[in-house]
Amino acid sequence: MALDRSILRSPVITEKATILREGNTYTFRVDPRANKIQIRQAVESIFEVKVKSVRTLPLPQKKKRQGVAVGMTSKGKKAYVKLRAGDSIELVES
Repeated sequence: MALDRSILRSPVITEKATILREGNTYTFRVDPRANKIQIRQAVESIFEVKVKSVRTLPLPQKKKRQGVAVGMTSKGKKAYVKLRAGDSIELVES
């Protein structure tokens, strides 16, 4: 897998992720096939920061309903990336 932006899909902008940012931990949705080493290298090369640790979490499919229509959410993987002291990432919130 190439070390580029295809590993990091998008930042997670939720209330919990915002609270974690105060502790210098950033949350990203990542490619499900990516391992912790690839995630670390992608974050360090894209944002030019030093990563202290990476924790990953598989996201299972869940059943969702809207009216009578039943569907499934997509599977995925989430990564919690803790940066070294003094480093930070500027995320654009829309």
